[in-house]
Amino acid sequence: MANRIIGIENISVEELNRELQRGGKFVVFEYCISIIILTFKRPSSVYFIRTGESTVGKSLKFSLITLLLGWWGIPWGPIYTIGSLITNIRGGKDVTEELLATLEQASVTPSP
Repeated sequence: MANRIIGIENISVEELNRELQRGGKFVVFEYCISIIILTFKRPSSVYFIRTGESTVGKSLKFSLITLLLGWWGIPWGPIYTIGSLITNIRGGKDVTEELLATLEQASVTPSP
């Protein structure tokens, strides 16, 4: 998947900061695909989740991919599938702190 943030289109920096202060967050979901003995566990793009917004609709696609295609690799398919489903059911992995730290560092560090 592409490295982009989904859900911040047409939102100002000030509005984004207000949402983050009120509990908004950036999350990634996981999906797992197995092909015979090979199993791949990957993160989704980053999603911005507003305060009070449910992640169920956003994680559903990745959970379905995992349910259909994740189990088949032995031994890691079932292990990664269960882990990915648990992560998605819990609302994804919160990457807000890492993302903000990266953005802050990029704004301070001059480009070569």
